[in-house]
Amino acid sequence: MKITIKIMALLCTCYCLNAYSAAQMDISLTLPEITEGQYHRPYVAVWVEDSHAKHQATIALWREEKGFKWLKDIQRWWRKAGRDDKELVDAMTSATRPAGQYRLTWDGLNQNKQALTAGNYTLLVEVVREHGGRSLVKHPFVLNEKFNTTLAATAETGPITITYQ
Repeated sequence: MKITIKIMALLCTCYCLNAYSAAQMDISLTLPEITEGQYHRPYVAVWVEDSHAKHQATIALWREEKGFKWLKDIQRWWRKAGRDDKELVDAMTSATRPAGQYRLTWDGLNQNKQALTAGNYTLLVEVVREHGGRSLVKHPFVLNEKFNTTLAATAETGPITITYQ
């Protein structure tokens, strides 16, 4: 009898972990074409913070190859994650992008590839242009509660659509 209960408990745990790991967040990010002034492709950081505003996972980090000195202009992300973790910067960085629509996916794991605990989190998107504008967009969410939303365009972003399933 005890063995049966242990096996059932193990199966339930495996099922719950499998269901949890299947959750993902899809982000559709639009960078608008900006025609006024001197235009530089924006630096972009997309990440998740917990309810205490502590960095949990960087989803995307776009910068120029030789633009390390400009990373500090992505102020919120830099203070929370970048300045203290050069390996994260090297691991996550990819090139800046031109105007257009981009799709990002987050698997619900933290920076160490561990599942986050259920609770309140915030998705942040920070977009900064050298000699240009800056936008910081935040969207609070509850981990494991499905939602679909579109955030309003800002000076540096078009609409941002987020789907968590």
